[in-house]
Amino acid sequence: MLRSAAGANPIRKVVTMLQNLQKRVEAEGAAEKELFDKYMCYCKNGAGTLGKAIEAANTKMPQVASDIKEAESKKTQTEEELATHQSDRDAAKSAMAQATSIREKEAAEYAKEKADADANIDALTKATAAIEKGVAGGFLQTNAAQVLRRLTLAKEDMMDADRKEIMAFLSSTGSSDYSPQSGEITGILKQLNDEMSKARADATAAEQGAVKSFAELMAAKKKEISAATSAIETKTARVGELGVSIVQMKNDLSDTDEQLMEDKKFSADLQKNCAQKEAEWGEMVKTRGEEIVALSETIKILNDDDALELFKKTLPTPSASFIQVKEGQAARARALKIIRQAARPQLDFIVLAIQGKKIGFEKVIKMIDNMVANLKQEQLDDNNKRETCSRLFDNADDKKKSLERSVEDLETAIADAKEGVSTTATEIEALKEGISTLDKSVAEATEQRKAENADFKELISQNSAAKQLLGMAKNRMNKFYNPKLYKAPPKVELSEAGRIEASMAFVQLHEQDAPAPPPEGPAYAKKSEENSGVLAMIDLLAKDLEKEMTEARTEEKDAQSDYEQTMTDSADKRALDTKALTEKEGTRADLQADLEAHKENKASTAKELGATLQYIHSLHADCDWLLKYFDTRKEARAGEIDALGNAKAVLSGADFN
Repeated sequence: MLRSAAGANPIRKVVTMLQNLQKRVEAEGAAEKELFDKYMCYCKNGAGTLGKAIEAANTKMPQVASDIKEAESKKTQTEEELATHQSDRDAAKSAMAQATSIREKEAAEYAKEKADADANIDALTKATAAIEKGVAGGFLQTNAAQVLRRLTLAKEDMMDADRKEIMAFLSSTGSSDYSPQSGEITGILKQLNDEMSKARADATAAEQGAVKSFAELMAAKKKEISAATSAIETKTARVGELGVSIVQMKNDLSDTDEQLMEDKKFSADLQKNCAQKEAEWGEMVKTRGEEIVALSETIKILNDDDALELFKKTLPTPSASFIQVKEGQAARARALKIIRQAARPQLDFIVLAIQGKKIGFEKVIKMIDNMVANLKQEQLDDNNKRETCSRLFDNADDKKKSLERSVEDLETAIADAKEGVSTTATEIEALKEGISTLDKSVAEATEQRKAENADFKELISQNSAAKQLLGMAKNRMNKFYNPKLYKAPPKVELSEAGRIEASMAFVQLHEQDAPAPPPEGPAYAKKSEENSGVLAMIDLLAKDLEKEMTEARTEEKDAQSDYEQTMTDSADKRALDTKALTEKEGTRADLQADLEAHKENKASTAKELGATLQYIHSLHADCDWLLKYFDTRKEARAGEIDALGNAKAVLSGADFN
């Protein structure tokens, strides 16, 4: 009994709910009339305070605009005054710097002039005293005599006769009893002393006057800079205050303008909504009588034979085969998990085969058996190659040691080279066969992917058609219960709740002056529980279809991703095999070249030794990687064979849980 109820078509339940809904549509007219009367009362009394707010904003905005213009004018004037003060301060600083530079230069010149004058006056004083005391000879040996000599030669305004007298005195042998006649030398020296003393005094007085003038200039400029700095600080602060005030007034003006626009818009919306509500009320009274017709037509849509047949194909119904499919999917999932743990690109095709729904377990098991056989053959090839490489290494090493003893050992090298060429040729053929097999597997996987994609598209098409049919039924219901949703595309308008929220926002902006929010008006959106239940049931069925399509899209996306990854891995594998094939062909060419070299250079021990070393190097290039990773590759293959065996067992019915 329970299985029968669970297996019933859910569309039947929707039809029953619609039939019950027809019995309860006519009992709601009085409640809707009461809501309509309350809403009309709100429309008559709600617009009074909006006019006051609009009038106040219209009065305020011109005054604020005038204040902004006045503040901007003051700010411009203050900025001009600030620029003047800054220019005056910079000029004062520049004048101080220039005066300081001139003063330093003058001070340096005065110091040099005074030092020269002091040295010259000292030399004149000493020369005069020495002559008067009759010890001129001792004076001529002093530094003062040299200073006097330089002064005499450098002084341009001295009479030539006086210069000659002094130079004659300075050039004499300077006996101790020398005494110039008529005191000519003494008189000349004293005259020079007086002139230079007076010049030094004049220079000192001029220096002192310059120092005083500089100090006075610096004091005046400092006062000027201080006054300009104080004015700059005051004007800068004033400019900042005016800027802040202007920004605040502009913000206030913008806010007032925005509020005015909102008030006007709200007033217009209020009139529009009230008129629209009154018009809608007449339409509601008319459409209530048509609601029964809508329900009947909806039932007819869902009860149509074609619709029931489509729902039978698309909507899920429980059955025993579903359980079998789930069990098969679980086996595929466990086997897929085991295979993916091996993480080998060669197993990607088995992963795709297990994941796909077009290939049975028998073919997958056969693919596993083939892969196990291939893995075992690969291990056997590695074993043989390791033995061959070991033997070739031993032979080559023995040959290198015995080259100096006998040339006949080259025959062994030739034989080994031939065997290496043969082995390489065998490996080349194996690689070519592997590339061919890989290309075939890629083609098969591509065909499988195409078939699965076709099934996916068919499922999406059918479910979309069923979902569209449910949408038609829901739209027919909405034509009466929510007319706005019936039109395509619907115009976005505020619902009752949105209008109430807008009214509440208006109350917050206007505080006590704003009208109260509108009362709830009559509407068909929430007429009865049956209507909500029917629509919810239709939505549930549509969601089930959408869920199935979503799952199908996810599976399609995963399958496509796995397919693309397999193609990428296959391309990488093919590239590696192609590269290995090229390297093997190169190795074979090297071995053949070595073989010819052994034959041609058999008589030369030294040349044969070099060829042997080259041959050993080629063996390393061909064998070192295999010898290094032999155990790792062997262990990996063993793990893959074990994983494939477990996957085969799972697909054959074993349970490893």
